[in-house]
Amino acid sequence: MSETAPQPQLYVALDFADPKLVEPFVDQLNPGECGLKVGKELFTRGGPDLVRRLVQQGFPVFLDLKFHDIPHTVEQACKAACDLGVRLVNVHAMGGRAMMAAARRAVSESSGSPALIAVTVLTSMNQSALAEVGVTRPLAEQVSMLARLAQEEGLDGVVCSALEAHAMRRIFTQPVPAIVTPGIRPSGAALDDQSRVMTPSEAIFAGATSLVVGRPITRAPNPAGVVSDILASIASSD
Repeated sequence: MSETAPQPQLYVALDFADPKLVEPFVDQLNPGECGLKVGKELFTRGGPDLVRRLVQQGFPVFLDLKFHDIPHTVEQACKAACDLGVRLVNVHAMGGRAMMAAARRAVSESSGSPALIAVTVLTSMNQSALAEVGVTRPLAEQVSMLARLAQEEGLDGVVCSALEAHAMRRIFTQPVPAIVTPGIRPSGAALDDQSRVMTPSEAIFAGATSLVVGRPITRAPNPAGVVSDILASIASSD
């Protein structure tokens, strides 16, 4: 395992199609209260310079690109991510043991040493969706199998549904694993395209360490207020 900086309890997913919208939105947030997640669309449009600017503003950044390729390519991609100064980077566990070992090597050799986590099963997928791509193992077993593989290769944790967080805590036994859970919706929020969801307090109680929340914050009239409400709900679950 790598020596990594603490992860924020909340990452705000910057699901913006236009990078020009990011700065005025981010200016409303406090880097001491939350991190920022940059995914595929925003990274493709805004590039590494956008990530660098967010890091320079003091925000912990989760670079959510889910690297999944041959081991050498993933190793080089992880090195590039570390050079950006991000706090968290992920790979797809379905890439296999050799690929995850290459990612671990790249991160361990970097000066920034972000946490390295694995995606198990996307929170938009259910048992039927798995069957469509040839996975007949029960969803929970699939998640656990991939998580064990990641743990054996020295990764720091996983991205998973909050419904699987407790099981992940049993697999990743280091003092502070990174159990990162998307599909979080505050009470009353729309589900959008997520299938397996929990509220913030439910997810933390279940064993999650960092929550990812996007549209309920980014589309809110008062994003900072929603962040504060989420953090308060997390504190009440302690």
